[in-house]
Amino acid sequence: MERPLTQHITFPPLELRQYEAIGGYQAVRKAVRHMQPKDVTALVKESNMKGRGGAGFSTGMKWSFVPMDVPGPKYLVANADEMEPGTFKDRWLLEGNPHQLLEGMIVAAYAIQATEAFVFLRWAYKDAAIAIRKAIAEAYDAGYLGKDILGTGYSLEMHLHTGVGRYMCGEETALLNSLEGKRATPRAKPPFPQVSGLFGKPTIVNNVETLSFIPHIINKGADWFKSLSRTADGGTKIYGVSGRVRKPGAWELPMGITMRELIEEYAGGMKEGYGFRGVLPGGASTDFLIDKHMDITLDFAGVAAAGSRLGTGTMVVLDDQTCPVGFVHNLEHFFAQESCGFCTPCREGLPWTEKLLWAIEQGRGQEEDLELLLRHTEWLGPGNTFCALAPGAMEPLQSALKYFRDDFERHIREHRCPYHDPVPAVPASAHLHHTHHL
Repeated sequence: MERPLTQHITFPPLELRQYEAIGGYQAVRKAVRHMQPKDVTALVKESNMKGRGGAGFSTGMKWSFVPMDVPGPKYLVANADEMEPGTFKDRWLLEGNPHQLLEGMIVAAYAIQATEAFVFLRWAYKDAAIAIRKAIAEAYDAGYLGKDILGTGYSLEMHLHTGVGRYMCGEETALLNSLEGKRATPRAKPPFPQVSGLFGKPTIVNNVETLSFIPHIINKGADWFKSLSRTADGGTKIYGVSGRVRKPGAWELPMGITMRELIEEYAGGMKEGYGFRGVLPGGASTDFLIDKHMDITLDFAGVAAAGSRLGTGTMVVLDDQTCPVGFVHNLEHFFAQESCGFCTPCREGLPWTEKLLWAIEQGRGQEEDLELLLRHTEWLGPGNTFCALAPGAMEPLQSALKYFRDDFERHIREHRCPYHDPVPAVPASAHLHHTHHL
């Protein structure tokens, strides 16, 4: 359970015969032959498994919202569009064991009686695309996909779809628009995808890590899955750490380990010569936590109580020799580029926020800029934009202004970045074409 995933996978992904040799597709056999769809959903709900894509909503509960008496097709989509900065957990699963994902998708599709399933894959994951295409072909040949699966009468078609490279596609309704061949903009809710999703039909969108757990819950039960966790949130979690730590990587660990354990024991602590300043605990769109939070539990409730979100569970560590202003500017530059432009606060507010941060980093900032940045964290906060992209972008900014305000003020007071040599002036019109590399 605690196998470190600290290096890029150097062995080929499991082939069908290898996966079957370790119990692969037994969950499919058990579910479609011996369980009713509603019983599969009930078991997943009982396991207290929460979605691993960031929102942390009950997976079984989400499935239960699909109306089972609606005529016509239903759809299942695996969200493999892993573009959150600092997040790389799904890549290991996709490249190392694609059949595990496919098996989870087949079981999930059976639970909601979906007739068609899609893997929506990040465009840059070329190795994963090769592995998934091969796995799908093998599953068809073995009778796990297609018409009349294992002679049970249940049929499911599965497809791989590679995205166009937009962060926005990680939002499930924007993903569905993209899958339909439309511009990747979010949809108004309600109706939710469970009722009206892909092509207007009931649709479930789940994260890769979420779906990869499903076969094990079916095979070993809800109590077993809950026993793996230290908290009420069931199961294990793939946690990742990047930044100036001794052993950056990803590990499957019990849900609810402490942040201190993850950073100091598994990631080996900070590299020699570097000190710890803070961490984004769940990817780029989460609030900073600092040293006083080191003993919190890394589950959904524990991180929320500390003022942030577990998100994807993949940390980005800020060290004492990296400029917090430059760090946050880099993130806001990314979010400004990735805004779909659908709503005004996000389309206009994110570039303006990035411009203000760049001016401060250059030494051209003014005291009133800090108040203006704080106002942006409110204007672009929850409830003021069409989706969660801009509110997520504001999380690292608002927490940086809270915990590292002295650094911002020093930039303004000294008219320079104290962490670097003077930054060459860049015309204001070019601010969105320059990335300050950490």
